[in-house]
Amino acid sequence: QVQLVESGGGLVQAGGSLRLSCAASGGTFSRYGMGWFRQAPGKEREFVAAITETGGRTYYRDSVKGRFTISRDNAKKMVYLQMNSLKPEDTAVYYCAASQFYSGSSSGGEYDYWGQGTAVTVSS
Repeated sequence: QVQLVESGGGLVQAGGSLRLSCAASGGTFSRYGMGWFRQAPGKEREFVAAITETGGRTYYRDSVKGRFTISRDNAKKMVYLQMNSLKPEDTAVYYCAASQFYSGSSSGGEYDYWGQGTAVTVSS
């Protein structure tokens, strides 16, 4: 069983930056593929970024490529999402997720554990 706790959300102006953090406890963190998803008000949850167990490969949705960077520190059991050049359309609740069996997946159904989310609001 893995518990995930996100932090780092907040209000930022367009063009600004935020760094989201996700702290994991329980389980063997280095064996999990990790991902970030987001859900905007009135919209379905969508994939943002994923990283393989060792951090060797990363994946992004097209709209955040070049602006967001996912990373992990297995020794600290942490995963991060550095978000730069933020846009109002990035406004959402951001969720960290862990997958036991899939690495780098963009499908929410392939993740087994989820955090409670952290809200990001980008003002124009």
